[in-house]
Amino acid sequence: MLAKRIIPCLDVKDGRVVKGVNFFGLRDAGCPIELAEKYYLEGADELCFLDITASLEGRKAFGEIISRTAERVFVPLCVGGGVSEEADVGALLRAGADKVAINSGAIKNPELIAHSAKQYGSQCIVAAIDAKISQNTYSGWEVYGKGGRVPTGLDAISWAKQVVALGAGEILLTSMDADGTKNGYDLRLTSRVASEVSVPVIASGGAGKLEHILAALEEGQADAALLASLLHYGELTIAEIKAALAEHSIPVRSIR
Repeated sequence: MLAKRIIPCLDVKDGRVVKGVNFFGLRDAGCPIELAEKYYLEGADELCFLDITASLEGRKAFGEIISRTAERVFVPLCVGGGVSEEADVGALLRAGADKVAINSGAIKNPELIAHSAKQYGSQCIVAAIDAKISQNTYSGWEVYGKGGRVPTGLDAISWAKQVVALGAGEILLTSMDADGTKNGYDLRLTSRVASEVSVPVIASGGAGKLEHILAALEEGQADAALLASLLHYGELTIAEIKAALAEHSIPVRSIR
């Protein structure tokens, strides 16, 4: 069995890491480069940088922060925000990203995933899906774009299957309803998507305690857990999380 991954998420706005609830009420959490190095040294398996207002503001993501981070940390970096064309993917990879997360750009132009996967490889392309409970779709979850501000009418399960068919090598699945609440991941959403696609699924949104992470990786069938508040505000460490997972016979990579 492949090791499960613990991935700190750094939502960046105006050059600072922020965290909110349900995508709103943002609070400052620190310097992205300093936090990235801290989590790397503590044993993070990957790091995820998301420029959370780039798409809404119609600008590109933060290449300088990524390049400076890549000089100091040596785990995979996944970067997203404002990716609207294939050239944006190349620019982020050249800046030091190992993977590029595409959300709103793919909603507007699904072929962006296909073209990017063909050019750079599926392993580089992460389809980021922000999903919210809705009565407007068959599955009961609707995809939102523009940093969770614009409903798209897309069914989250169908969209997940479509982006994988187009070439996405991984799915970053965020429950907007659970985000920042610390009440646990949306296990129904996560397990449904994981059972429908053939690529790894990263569970995102709602971690509040160790049990939530365990549930996401077991019951939710996720391959990785994305964490923000728990780590940013010192409620848990990566070492504590990995020790707990190991005690429950969940394979994890050892701390460096």
